[in-house]
Amino acid sequence: MTDMPASKVDAALKPPRNQWWDVWDQFKTHKGALVGLIIFSLILFGVTLGPFLWRIDPTYVDPNPVNMLKLRNQGPSFAHPFGTDQLGRDLLARLMAGGKVSIAVGMTAMLLSLLLGTLIGVLAGFFRRLDGILMSMTDLFLSLPLLPLLLLMVTLFREPLSQRFGTEAGIFMLIVVAIGVTSWMQTARIVRGEVLALKEREYVLAARSIGTPARRMVLRHILPNVMSPIMVSATLGIANAIITESALSFLGLGFPPDFPTWGRILFDAVDQMQLYPLRVILPGVAISLTVLSVNYIGDGLRDALDPRIRGR
Repeated sequence: MTDMPASKVDAALKPPRNQWWDVWDQFKTHKGALVGLIIFSLILFGVTLGPFLWRIDPTYVDPNPVNMLKLRNQGPSFAHPFGTDQLGRDLLARLMAGGKVSIAVGMTAMLLSLLLGTLIGVLAGFFRRLDGILMSMTDLFLSLPLLPLLLLMVTLFREPLSQRFGTEAGIFMLIVVAIGVTSWMQTARIVRGEVLALKEREYVLAARSIGTPARRMVLRHILPNVMSPIMVSATLGIANAIITESALSFLGLGFPPDFPTWGRILFDAVDQMQLYPLRVILPGVAISLTVLSVNYIGDGLRDALDPRIRGR
């Protein structure tokens, strides 16, 4: 009997490689996704830690009218690297504060959308008697015009929520819920398709044959195997929510004027965009970079989580 080489012995004794390392290795081969991850990480770093380094209040307006007139509409300088707006407020501070709000809205609305979409998709795909009702409701929501529906929701509930929870918290809740409940349909359709395929697999049929409760089959066998499309949908949902919030703020139906978001900064600069184009370019570039980087991350995750591509 020949002795096994030491290298093969070490390989046999080594614990199995975690599949997430394989996902990361495949993700790194997608250059656009890697660049997008770096850019999005830098944006997150800037909007979360930047205000601790750049301590200028983004809403501060000098109470002295003379000083305010001197500070307004300044170009880039050492004191104000991105210049000031029409009220003398620092644009760098406003961009960082606005990015924190816009990204927070995007992530929170995405989580709500994923929760609704995953729940409806799993119920429709696993329980045949609910499929027709839930998919008809999904098709109904898909047929509704998104922007007019959002405008109607904001118009109806803006004042009651602002009076109940305060202006900033009330509008934040309103925008998050409005975006979340109008953007879950794509996730529901994707998850339903995956569940319809998974519930016919051998391990699910075997679990059903031994009397495993439906709740346990969903939690143990179905949900873990639909996480890949859910994660891809999550990245795309962030981008969609940021664009929607920016559109609402640009139309003047988002947060109040003294509460900066990227869309609100764009809205405030439109009247003077020919005189001060930088005030439009900066928030526009911030929105575009964020959305583009998140979309590339979604493309990279889609390829990395697909077992047919991973390992090539």
